[in-house]
Amino acid sequence: MADFRQIPSVDQLIQSDNFQATLQSYGHDWTVSAIRETLNEIRSALKAGKALPSHAEIAQSVNQRLAAQSMPELQNVINATGVLLHTNLGRAPLSKAASQAASDLSQTYSSLEFNLSTGKRGKRESHCAEFISRLSGAEDALVVNNNAGAVLLALSALAKGKKVAISRAQLVEIGGGFRIPDVMRQSGAKLVEIGTTNRTHLKDYEEAIGQGAQLVMTAHQSNFQILGFTTEPSLTEICALAKSAGLPVYLDLGSGSFINMEQYGLAHEPTVPEVIAQGADLVSFSGDKLLGGPQAGILAGKKALIDKIRKHPLYRALRPDKLCLAALSATLLHYLKGDYEQEIPLYRMLSQSEAQIKQRAQAWQAQLPKSQIIPGESTIGGGSLPGETLPTWLLQFKPKSANKLLNALRAGKPPIIARIQEQSVVLDPRTVQAEEELIIIQRLKEFLE
Repeated sequence: MADFRQIPSVDQLIQSDNFQATLQSYGHDWTVSAIRETLNEIRSALKAGKALPSHAEIAQSVNQRLAAQSMPELQNVINATGVLLHTNLGRAPLSKAASQAASDLSQTYSSLEFNLSTGKRGKRESHCAEFISRLSGAEDALVVNNNAGAVLLALSALAKGKKVAISRAQLVEIGGGFRIPDVMRQSGAKLVEIGTTNRTHLKDYEEAIGQGAQLVMTAHQSNFQILGFTTEPSLTEICALAKSAGLPVYLDLGSGSFINMEQYGLAHEPTVPEVIAQGADLVSFSGDKLLGGPQAGILAGKKALIDKIRKHPLYRALRPDKLCLAALSATLLHYLKGDYEQEIPLYRMLSQSEAQIKQRAQAWQAQLPKSQIIPGESTIGGGSLPGETLPTWLLQFKPKSANKLLNALRAGKPPIIARIQEQSVVLDPRTVQAEEELIIIQRLKEFLE
């Protein structure tokens, strides 16, 4: 029968040499809590006939418990899936300049709302605005915490209680249950659906304007396609019609980009400068998709509209913090300086040729003889360029259990995220940073040997 009197007390353990380093690392209260949890497990083990562990073994168990409890759930991972903008993995990785800008600003005070020229209070909404205007051709710009927030803010400020005309083909739902119709209703705007799912004509917009619509909204189909018998007027036509009626046109672009994606062998994706030039009065787009920056929602367009949005009370609830603004400013500078392809990870990945990726895969295989190289496809992801892929080369493994290898890769530090394809595990070099290659090779060697 178990003798619980042999179990050391919390005080005995705390005062022993085994726990002095633990107390220094984790503090008194957290250490005591972990000891109590461990002792409860020991009591259960004694009831089951197991032996009482030594003080050193108890200390080891407590330290392991504390290490696990102190591990942040949000941590760096290596993306070997081949999905460039993997929403579950944080979408676009930042450039070194962007991450350094955020890091530097986080450790000091900043001029977030302080005008260094006048010595008086400044405006945080001025940060990034000039860069965005230069790149897009828009009169003014505003940054909020994400694009869903940008849509809600724009409609709340410009269309509360007003009719907004939008094509049924654009009443989309994207990841996380974000639905354009729900956001429109939440803003107080009155939704006026026009056209059909697959066909909307210019006359449908004319009729909506004639029936009292005060804003025309279009939403770019950035995460799905409607194929077959379809009709939709061009943005230029819609803008010309709305302008003749004295109404603004608001375009939710979703995956905003300043770069023509066709140069990477992908389908044409409307750029921010392009839609501004075509007549859109206001455009919203994400910072962490094709822009390759931090999570942000960006509004660009006519100064009168931006001013009205900026003054809306909801802006305060959605405004970005200093770290977002620092990282976004650094990202935008890459476009202004023309070094985005070398510095922004997304564009480094996009610009890799098929031959370059094959060469990298061959270098991996040379150190991992149990692998094979097979052709594959990388995808853009993140609700951008639906159906578009890039040719790539994959490193393939056929272990007895694909799931076991996948789990082992995820269990390491840092976790490696791969994928299963036809009962094998595959890794795509396109989404792996150069400095991460040795970690992958070493981890695979350990598992496969």
